[in-house]
Amino acid sequence: MRKIGLFGGTFDPPHYGHLIMAEQVYEALQLDEIWFIPTNQPPHKENAKSKGMLRYEMIQTAISDHSAFKVDPIELERNGKSYTIDTITFLQKKHPDVCFYFIIGGDMVEYLPKWHRIDELIELVTFVGVKRPGYQLDSKYQVLEVDMPLIDISSTMIRERVANSQSIRYLTPSSVRKLIDDTRLYLS
Repeated sequence: MRKIGLFGGTFDPPHYGHLIMAEQVYEALQLDEIWFIPTNQPPHKENAKSKGMLRYEMIQTAISDHSAFKVDPIELERNGKSYTIDTITFLQKKHPDVCFYFIIGGDMVEYLPKWHRIDELIELVTFVGVKRPGYQLDSKYQVLEVDMPLIDISSTMIRERVANSQSIRYLTPSSVRKLIDDTRLYLS
């Protein structure tokens, strides 16, 4: 049975913190692949600043040199809110030969009880919590823990730096920076 990590998020934009997190889980759990899943409309936060297909393209360019990293537009192709239970149910029907691992940051573990249909979801997928400083991975739900080096980069910080005409070099891959520049993204 293949082992696939699912990494959902807005990725607005994707940055080295996302990529390092995915790589840590990929290696620690000896996964076959990691599938990045950009959300259409996350239920727990406001809509993404940039269009879904542009975020898809940014992820595609960011991971293009890693043969085990893929991007799946499943949630972008659905209208409305992106609920993990719907995505997992669909993917399990489409890929019955795959064991899925859902990757979340340590900051999201405490919110698991608030996730839509979490009691069903926890039976369908193995959650992987990536440890982050300042967050405990305490949960009544079983969550595999993976360590990650401290990387203090956020998509919000990158958007703010772009809006203020500050450099984002070394925060995100050059291919993503080029897309941001070419499309004048985040300049309001």
